[in-house]
Amino acid sequence: RFMERRMLLEQKGLLSPRRCLDSQTPAAEVEACRTLTKADGTMASRCRKVPKPKKVTSSLSPSASPDSIARHHSVLLSQGNGTSKGVRMSSPLPRPGKYVAIDCEMVGTGPQGRLSELARCSVVNYEGDVIYDKYVRPELPIVDYRTRWSGITKRHMKSAIPFKAAQAEILKILKDKIVVGHAIHHDFQALKYFHPKDKTRDTSRIPVLNQRAGLPSKANVSLKSLARHLLQKKIQVGSKGHSSVEDAQTAMELYRLVEVQWETELARSLPARPPSPVTDPTADSSQYMDDRYWPTDLMASSL
Repeated sequence: RFMERRMLLEQKGLLSPRRCLDSQTPAAEVEACRTLTKADGTMASRCRKVPKPKKVTSSLSPSASPDSIARHHSVLLSQGNGTSKGVRMSSPLPRPGKYVAIDCEMVGTGPQGRLSELARCSVVNYEGDVIYDKYVRPELPIVDYRTRWSGITKRHMKSAIPFKAAQAEILKILKDKIVVGHAIHHDFQALKYFHPKDKTRDTSRIPVLNQRAGLPSKANVSLKSLARHLLQKKIQVGSKGHSSVEDAQTAMELYRLVEVQWETELARSLPARPPSPVTDPTADSSQYMDDRYWPTDLMASSL
């Protein structure tokens, strides 16, 4: 009825087709028309232009610096605000707040001190700030402090907390985070914990780092060597042992050095989602009341 009325008005010259939707009008400048009724019963139209929606683009170049990556993430967060109206990320990079790096120091327990148990754990955030650093008292008596490597002494155990308490605190921090570390499986083993593989970033298993350092891509390179080649930074020196804080910060620095490239490669390597199940087009809602869709027992009882 509306279209018939409109055609009649166009034939009488009261409504011009050029003023409203036109096949030659660009989609971005489509005019929204409304038909109004005047006091004398005639019809008139009012058109207004629909503004072209603004597109917010967001991209990172593969050579972006860690600082630019952080700024990029903060802009996306401020625009998105976590709602469905926010801006979708065009890159596979998660928010910086989802990153933490971890490093643990172990001591020897059990027969001849061959068992490794957690004695210190340090966790830093994306910027390298310390968010957790505590000494941990192992569940078994310490046989070998391994001070030359761990930096742990008997004095540190006076302020240590029980393993179970430390484990609960640390796992609460790691929950739903992307965890960075070097040979991180040793740290998880000391924590008696398994972190999801897709949320784990092991800097000892990133070929891009080895390539940048001019080393074989599949070589098992130490954190100390990578730091010297790529960060011009000397760590794990001296006779007082390693610093778990320094090691965690170094692992995060190395990860951020190749973050864009590494995350992009990971996104490409993710398995494809299974296709949606194909529905039978003949089984539409108009046929649900047909006899062939009713259970046989109900059909028998109705008879």
